[in-house]
Amino acid sequence: MAGLVDKAKEFMAEKVANMEKPEAAVKNVDLKDVTSECITYKADVNVSNPYSTSIPICEISYTFKSADRVIAEGTIPDPGSLKANDDTMLDVGVKVPHSVLASLVKDIGADWDIDYELNIILTVDLPIFGNFNIPVNSKGEIKLPTLSSLFGS
Repeated sequence: MAGLVDKAKEFMAEKVANMEKPEAAVKNVDLKDVTSECITYKADVNVSNPYSTSIPICEISYTFKSADRVIAEGTIPDPGSLKANDDTMLDVGVKVPHSVLASLVKDIGADWDIDYELNIILTVDLPIFGNFNIPVNSKGEIKLPTLSSLFGS
C-alpha cells in the first residue's frame, strides 16, 4: 500500500513540475512621482497567464537595492487579478525616501543615476495548488530628475 501512495505522489509531482505556470518580467523602471517625503519609481511588470481562468494576485512584495543596500521594500496587498489566457501589465510603485538617496551620493554623483536591483515576488492563488510565488528580478539604472526637470527651465 505504501508503494502505491509513493507512486501516486511521484506521478502528481511530475505532472505539477511539467505544468505551464504564469511567468513575469520587468519591462521598465522609471520615475513616477516626486513628493516632499519620497521619490516614487514605477516598475512595469508583464505577467503571462496560460490558464483559461483569471488568477487572483494575493500580494506583490518588492525589495529595491542600490550599492548593495536595501533602499526600499514593501508589500502591495490584493492588487487585482491576472487576465485569463493573456498578459497583464502591473504597475508596481516603489517609494524611496529622500533620506536614503542622500546616503547614495557616491553612486549618484558620478553620473546622476542610481544603479539598482529590483526583486519582486508576485503571490498568486492557483486553484488546487494554493499560493504560488512568481519571482521577478531586474537590474539597471535610473536617471534622477534634475531641478530644472522638476521645476522647469
